[in-house]
Amino acid sequence: MHMSPFDWILPIVLLIGLAVVGVRTRKYGQSVAGFLAANRCAGRYLIALADARASIGLITLVWYFQVGYDAGFTSVWWGLIEGPAMIFLALTGWVAYRYRRTRALTLAQFLEMRYSRNFRVFCGALAFIAGLLNYGVFPGISARFLIHLMALPEQFALAGVTWDTYLVLMGMMLSTALFFIFLGGQVTIMVTDFLQGVFCNLVFAALTLYLLWKFPWSDLSETMLSVAKGTSLVNPSPPSLKAEDNFNPTYWAISAFTLIYTAKAWQGDQGYNASAVTPHESKMANILNGWRFRVLMLITLVLPLCIRTLMEHPNYAVAGAAVREAVGAIPPEQVAELRAPVALGLMIPAGMLGFVIAAMFGAYLGTDNAYLHSWGSILVQDVIMPIRQRLGLRELSTKAHLTVIKWAIFAVACWGFGFSAVFRSPDQRVAMYCTLSGAIFFAGAGAVIIGGLYSRSGSTRAAWSAMFVGALLPTVSLFVKEFSWVWQAWDPASIGSQCFAWIAGYSGQELTFIAMASSGLVYTVVASTAPARFDLDRLLHRGKYRVDADQIDAGIEADQRKSFWEKIGIDREFTGWDRVITWITLSWPIVGTILFAIGTPLLFLEAPPSDSSWIAFWHGYTIFTLVVGTSVVLWFTIGGFRDLRRMFALLEKRRVDARDDGTVEASLHGEDRTRDHA
Repeated sequence: MHMSPFDWILPIVLLIGLAVVGVRTRKYGQSVAGFLAANRCAGRYLIALADARASIGLITLVWYFQVGYDAGFTSVWWGLIEGPAMIFLALTGWVAYRYRRTRALTLAQFLEMRYSRNFRVFCGALAFIAGLLNYGVFPGISARFLIHLMALPEQFALAGVTWDTYLVLMGMMLSTALFFIFLGGQVTIMVTDFLQGVFCNLVFAALTLYLLWKFPWSDLSETMLSVAKGTSLVNPSPPSLKAEDNFNPTYWAISAFTLIYTAKAWQGDQGYNASAVTPHESKMANILNGWRFRVLMLITLVLPLCIRTLMEHPNYAVAGAAVREAVGAIPPEQVAELRAPVALGLMIPAGMLGFVIAAMFGAYLGTDNAYLHSWGSILVQDVIMPIRQRLGLRELSTKAHLTVIKWAIFAVACWGFGFSAVFRSPDQRVAMYCTLSGAIFFAGAGAVIIGGLYSRSGSTRAAWSAMFVGALLPTVSLFVKEFSWVWQAWDPASIGSQCFAWIAGYSGQELTFIAMASSGLVYTVVASTAPARFDLDRLLHRGKYRVDADQIDAGIEADQRKSFWEKIGIDREFTGWDRVITWITLSWPIVGTILFAIGTPLLFLEAPPSDSSWIAFWHGYTIFTLVVGTSVVLWFTIGGFRDLRRMFALLEKRRVDARDDGTVEASLHGEDRTRDHA
């Protein structure tokens, strides 16, 4: 691979452009609410596209490249299991709508409002610890991806000193992320993530077009049909399921359950949860989020299949030799992680490579900005500040408050650098590691959030019980998975060794499901014994507690919805255009669900659809997804720039309230706001 000067210059130009925009947003992050939640001024398209960039970063692409290479199009079919969950989330505004109505700046602030201050501190600390373990591998995996994409040397000499490229690049990447966060907090993050999202999606669409032109569908088909007998990359029939241990129907069924159970529970992008200008805009952003995967996920299918074709198809024997040699030089335990960047760097011509590098760096930056901002602010807002309040210490000025948050964010960046420097690659697949480490918090938090927002009987005792149960199994499982050499050295006949061996036999996804189900059951059982009833109207600012700034119409409270459409979520807050958007967005998961319901029984017939039929189906799917996904990107781009203009106008107009800093007054604690509603 030979990088041209243009390939080096373009990523730098992108960063300079983002920096210029970021500097212009600096004045809007001078309040706590502005730094943490953009002073609640963001619209639906801005949130949808920027949050997609924050949620689906370079590390996400890494594990989906693994899925695409191992399972191919079969993962798409079984992924349709998520369709009903996506429809439910979009129509009901599940969790997102009610969470925004609480006006909490962080999840743990809501937990104090609903339960107690001690519970807030505990959950804030647990979320922070889980976040550190989860985020710790992000900088390292992203740095390794870019190093292999650009074919950088492991070391280089400068000023008479030999430097480790991996460590230097990680330091530069983290410094860049910190620069943008410190400029204006969530406002800067949201604006730059939006711009990166537009750029990345357009680049990925162009890259997909290029790959489909370079590798004709006939060659891709032959490669997909030539895999080992008993496996398939196109036919999701039972024989292929037995050969795929990781990304099988069980994985996707658990994923569908997780979408509903953990809605807004994972706090890696928590700044977006509270940034919507109204609860209805939050709900509409949640609906539009259904489009976030269309272009992005297509490249995670097309690229791995093109890599397979280049390495295995006889028509590419000469061109594929260099790729096979480069992939063969990767340590076996890192092949799944690094195969894609190594091959991509050799497949893409000079000139175009610069766009791909810039897009991949943008994918890294968007996620790291959001994660560093989230974990640092959670440490301060949900652990340090409540403890200070408990001790009766003097309130911090806004400037001092923001300074403490920035130091906390810097500390998280230092942790990420140190963790990735030592823990260079998890022993299991990236997706499984991230799922288990995140489950330490969200396995219990899902039950606590749902019970807190939708049940008057949810009690503080139930919340404590659910969080303890939810954190225990993922913690033990993470130890078993990552430090197997410790427990394997024990006596195999011992009870502890046998228990750990049993846990090791399950995937991270399966263990996470067990933890979530156990936590939900415990919460339900304990909550059923609660004698008091909680005042949800005050928590959700309904009725006499309504907040005019949120533009909530008192005439459309949940208990006043009479029509069928209102009861399923399309209420009187929806304009005519909102309804059009909703049904256009939902058409995708609805059609997918119908296809899945009709097609899956056919897989178990004596004469199921042939491989050639599946090849034709997936060809049409690929072209259709590319066309529709690119159109949606253009649609979101137009809407996003409109939302940007409106957000800046509202930021100029809206009065900054220094008291809006995430503090919960003693009179508003959960245990002080229960009363009998019987």
